[in-house]
Amino acid sequence: MRSLTNTCLVLCLLVIQVYTQTKTGDATNSEGYGHVEFANSGNKEAQKDFLSGLALLHDFEYDAAAAAFRRAEALDPGFAMAYWGEAMTFNHPIWMQQNLEAARAALLKLAPTPAARIAKAKTEREKAYLSAVEVLYGEGTKFERDFLYERSMAEVHARFPEDVDATAFYGLAILGTAHAGRDIPTYMRAASVMEEAWADHRDHPGLVHYLIHSYDDPVHAPLGLRAARIYAKIAPNAGHAQHMTSHIFVALGMWPEVVQANIAAIAVVNRTRAAAGKRPVGCGHYPTWLNYGFLQLGKPEKAKMAVDQCRATLDDEATVDRPGVSMDPDDSIVASFANMRLRYLIDAGNWPDDMANWSLPKNAGVGARLDFQYARFLNEIRQGHRAEAVAALADLESVGQQIVDIEKKKDDPDPSYRVRPEITRLEAKAMLAEFDGDLTEAEHLLNQAVALEETLPIAFGPPVIDKPTHELLGEFLLQRGRKSEAKDAFKKAVARTPGRRLAVQGLAASSDSKP
Repeated sequence: MRSLTNTCLVLCLLVIQVYTQTKTGDATNSEGYGHVEFANSGNKEAQKDFLSGLALLHDFEYDAAAAAFRRAEALDPGFAMAYWGEAMTFNHPIWMQQNLEAARAALLKLAPTPAARIAKAKTEREKAYLSAVEVLYGEGTKFERDFLYERSMAEVHARFPEDVDATAFYGLAILGTAHAGRDIPTYMRAASVMEEAWADHRDHPGLVHYLIHSYDDPVHAPLGLRAARIYAKIAPNAGHAQHMTSHIFVALGMWPEVVQANIAAIAVVNRTRAAAGKRPVGCGHYPTWLNYGFLQLGKPEKAKMAVDQCRATLDDEATVDRPGVSMDPDDSIVASFANMRLRYLIDAGNWPDDMANWSLPKNAGVGARLDFQYARFLNEIRQGHRAEAVAALADLESVGQQIVDIEKKKDDPDPSYRVRPEITRLEAKAMLAEFDGDLTEAEHLLNQAVALEETLPIAFGPPVIDKPTHELLGEFLLQRGRKSEAKDAFKKAVARTPGRRLAVQGLAASSDSKP
């Protein structure tokens, strides 16, 4: 029935296009970004670019969306919603990023003051959208403006309850108030707003996308599986849409699907890069997740190929790491390379000489350097090189303190990257104590690391702590023959990282009743 309905819809749209002019604000999915309809007062010439920009905005393809909105501005300089759209591309709620200066510059192109800009909107609905974006980029801290914007979008949603985009943007605004990381009540409130609208708008890219974000944790991921199955199909030309499905698949430990989704995402990105005369992507968000998926499938040779490709990208490009780079491995090519390599060395249990001996560029940021020092420590301790391991630990502690100092200066209530260096240090010190035979101290340090990780919000995607602490504790206990305690640790590890290969194997080994 659904297939028949979709076929009828396509045929009807074709007939309309042949016999009539496209209604202002209607769009098909011809560009592969998702189907959107948005009644507006822009002229006919600007419609295609405006609607493309809107679909791309919902897909988090922010650069492409901004370019599309700017084309709409050029075709209709008085089109207020085109400037609204461009301004919206500079706010990334899920990532807690905002380019306030660029957003205000986009709005200034329309008119010099908020009142003058709102006056250029030609309908009450457009005025409501403009008013909300003025709040988003108005006075106050980002923290304050995020909550004010959420209230503004709640009002837009209440005034125009049939406006699916208002519903989607309201749900996204709610998600954008979870400043301290994943907050379950906030995320479920966002989902409740969007679920009702989704019943009648199954192919809307914003609703599908934001519902996946709402559900991408191990407990709620089954609720997001429907959206994950749909999103890649309705936005085939949006790389982020292809990747986004893997948020649910990672949370459910569905590793073949994680690999497939990120291969598809990389293929979309590479088509775009090829058209612009650029080389294929080797590092970054999608390759990082692909590498992790291969490792969980127990395919180290595939994972190593992914790391090798990232290293080749690093070698071939004049890469400059960002000063004060964050702990996010997606923040730069160098950081992505360092983290992909570390994950390989931890999860593959394989230390090939070439990879172990790789070095970082001199301009590497502190996040990449932490990952390299931790990998260096692990390599030395596993080879029984105590003196070298101690030296690596000292360097690990030094770069970790630099990260803490940088993170303390940021207005970021999410503690994950601020705490990560301390957890890494505790893990390394525990391994050194175990090497020295001080098992009481080793266990004490591991329990400290576990307690710290339990204060962090659940990460969407690969774990922020590259060697999850419950897993490391479980391995330590299992080696001592304390199977019951190890089993409890591995159960907690699997709950935080479902399907993670080493945690699942540890749980199976600790559940074995044989001596």
